[in-house]
Amino acid sequence: MSDDLVWQTRIFENDCLDILCWLPPNCIDLIVTSPPYADQRSHTYGGIHPDKYVEWFLPIAAELKRVLKKEGSFILNIKERVVNGERHTYVLELILALRKQGWLWTEEYMWHKRNSYPGKWPNRFRDGWERCLHFTKDKHFAMYQDAVRIPMGDWSQSRLRNLSETDKRRDNSRVQSGFGKKIENWVGRELAYPDNVLHLATECSNRGHSATFPVELPAWFIKLFTQPGDVVLDPFLGSGTAAVAAKQLGRRCIGIEINPEYIQLAQERLDALQFPTSSFKEIITNQDISKQQLDAEATPIPLFTEDTNTEGNEYYESVGT
Repeated sequence: MSDDLVWQTRIFENDCLDILCWLPPNCIDLIVTSPPYADQRSHTYGGIHPDKYVEWFLPIAAELKRVLKKEGSFILNIKERVVNGERHTYVLELILALRKQGWLWTEEYMWHKRNSYPGKWPNRFRDGWERCLHFTKDKHFAMYQDAVRIPMGDWSQSRLRNLSETDKRRDNSRVQSGFGKKIENWVGRELAYPDNVLHLATECSNRGHSATFPVELPAWFIKLFTQPGDVVLDPFLGSGTAAVAAKQLGRRCIGIEINPEYIQLAQERLDALQFPTSSFKEIITNQDISKQQLDAEATPIPLFTEDTNTEGNEYYESVGT
C-alpha cells in the first residue's frame, strides 16, 4: 500500500446510514462520535424527540457494530436533557438497548467541562459534565494505556518520601473486590495512569458549528484505543474535530456529515493542518446517490489492508471479568 493511501482521510456528505452500509465489515478500529442530542440543535439537524431517540439510533448502531473490528471500541459522547422538569431517560434506555443489540457497555468516562457557561435554574445547577460511553464488541479489546499516562504530581514527593511498613506490602481491598495497592511500587516513577474523568474546556472557537467538542476529547480516546495507521470513524463529523485529532495523531479517518456547511468547515480545518503526505481534498458528495448507484459507480475506499496480524496490540478484558 502506498503512503498516499495510508494517510488518506475520506469525508462523505450524506446521511450516515447511506454510507455505513457501503463500508466493508470489520474495517474500523475506533468509532468516536457525538450525535445530535434529543430535541437539540433542531435548526441544524432537525431534532429527534427524546421518546424516539432509541428507535432512531439503533439502526445506526447496528451498522456501527458491523463495521467495527472485533477488538475495536465505540465511544459515544452524549448527555440527557431535561423534559418537563426532569431528566429524560433516553440515554439510559439507549444503553440498555445497545446491550440487547450485542454491545458490551465496557466503561463510562466523564468529560468535565472546566469552562461550562454559568447560569441559574429554579431546580438544578448548570451542566458541568457529559458522558463518554465506551462500548465494545468483545471483552478482549485493543487498549494502549501507556499512551495517556500523566505526570505523578507534586504529591508523590511528600507521600513517597517516608514509606510505612504497610506501604511496602500489598494492601488488599477490605471488601474483597480483588483489587489491592502497594505504594512502594510507585517510588521513582514519573508517570501514572489517569482516572476516567477528563477535565477539558469546551471549544470556544467553534466557527459556526452548534455543538463542537474540543480536539483533546477525541484525541485522548484515539491515543488510548488506536495506534498510528489505524482507522477512526466519526459518523456525525460536524466541523471535523475527530478527523483533525486523527490526522494530528497519524491515524486514518472516515467522516460522515449531512450538513454541507459543516463539510466545508471540516475541509478547511483539515487543509490548515498542511500534512505533506496527506490527501484532504477528495470530498465525496453523494447526497442524492442511492446505495445501488454507489455500488455500481463508486470506487471502493482504499483504506484497508489484507494484513490481519495483530502482533504488538495490547488486549484488555472488560471490567468485571
